[in-house]
Amino acid sequence: MGKGSNVQKAQAARERNQKKLGKSTEERKAASAKAQKDSNAFMCKICRQTFMINAKPPTLYLHVTSKHEEGTNPADCFDSLADYDPNDPKGLKKAASASGAVKKKPPKKKEDDLANLLDAGLSVGKKKKKF
Repeated sequence: MGKGSNVQKAQAARERNQKKLGKSTEERKAASAKAQKDSNAFMCKICRQTFMINAKPPTLYLHVTSKHEEGTNPADCFDSLADYDPNDPKGLKKAASASGAVKKKPPKKKEDDLANLLDAGLSVGKKKKKF
C-alpha cells in the first residue's frame, strides 16, 4: 500500500514552501494593526503597568486600590475610571437613575375583585364534579 497520493504530497510541499516565504503583505498589515491596537491598551499613569485591551473597569479599580496608596484617585491612573463607581461596578444604578424613577403600581385589592365577580354572577372558584 502507498503512503498517500501525489495530490497530498504536492499539497504538503506547497504548504512547506509557503512557510519558507513568510507572511504576505496583507498578513503583515493585519499583524501591525493588531499590534497598534494592543499598544493602545490600558496603562497606569502612575506605575506604567499595562493591561490588556479587554480589561474591565473593576479590574483596573482593583489595581488602583491594591497597588497604590490609599486615597489615590482612580482617574489619576486610568482615564476610563473617571465616572467609575466601585459600589456599582456594572453601572446599573446609574442607568436606572438616568432613565427616571420607575413608579410601582399599587396592587389591586383581591376583595374588590371578588366583589365585582360576585356582582357579575361569576363564581369564585371551580366546583369539583362528583362521579
